[in-house]
Amino acid sequence: MKPLNAILILLIAFSCIAQKPKLLANEAELSLVAADYIFTEGPAVAKNGDVYFTDQPNNKILKWTASDNSVSVYMEDAGRANGLYFDHDGNLLACADEKFELWRIDKAKNPKVLIDEFQGKKLNGPNDLWVDPKGGIYFTDPYYQRPYWERNEKEIEKERVYYLTPDMNELRIVADNLVQPNGIIGTPDGKMIYIADIGDKKTYSFTISENGDLSNKKLFTPLGSDGMTIDNQGNVYLTGNGVTVFNKKGQEILQIPVPQKWTANVTFGGPDQNMLFITAMNSVYTLEMNVHGVR
Repeated sequence: MKPLNAILILLIAFSCIAQKPKLLANEAELSLVAADYIFTEGPAVAKNGDVYFTDQPNNKILKWTASDNSVSVYMEDAGRANGLYFDHDGNLLACADEKFELWRIDKAKNPKVLIDEFQGKKLNGPNDLWVDPKGGIYFTDPYYQRPYWERNEKEIEKERVYYLTPDMNELRIVADNLVQPNGIIGTPDGKMIYIADIGDKKTYSFTISENGDLSNKKLFTPLGSDGMTIDNQGNVYLTGNGVTVFNKKGQEILQIPVPQKWTANVTFGGPDQNMLFITAMNSVYTLEMNVHGVR
């Protein structure tokens, strides 16, 4: 190889390294917050940066207080809540799959069932959700047979994504051509949504129309996911084998190892939303980031 060509190759390589986004804070290391649970899931960030998450086998919603890095029980008998998300009024929404319901929990911890069926049939088991800028709720409805259920089969054959309109009066199918939809997250401008089809090991992007319908389905990456989140640069975080981060083009830009067999979910917490909060098996972790969440 000629010296000039070698120099050009080195310059290009260094340029690529320089352009790669530095997502982690300086000297950031994964920090174990607690490991006292059976299976952690569904983290959702409150306005003040505290993160609420679930321990579904123990039927509890827990709260991580960002100011002192402590965890406490927020709610017991929590409907076997899985995915959580805060609405625009500060109510905690929960995929309560004990009775195949979607809950809204007010600030006094009173739950209200928003949805438990579609066209007279019980849902499969709401799993994960996202609230759009208008207050409408998208949620995934895969079927995972639970040991606490009496039923052993679906009432609704297809595993779909639904949209509950902002007035809470209409429930519509917005995606039904997926194998087993699970994680879901949208962009803060309400124009695009990402849905992980964990049953087909793929994640797709969709365009959101003015009325909330989804169109323009595109393969984002040939990797499924359990939970998902997005940062202020538009990077998408998928879970399973640790946390894998993709840029807007679907290119992998970071792999965050987590010392557990399965990483279930992820969100951004803390007062500045720069702490990546990770649920994995019996544990929860934090990791300081240079980017931040978009709630």
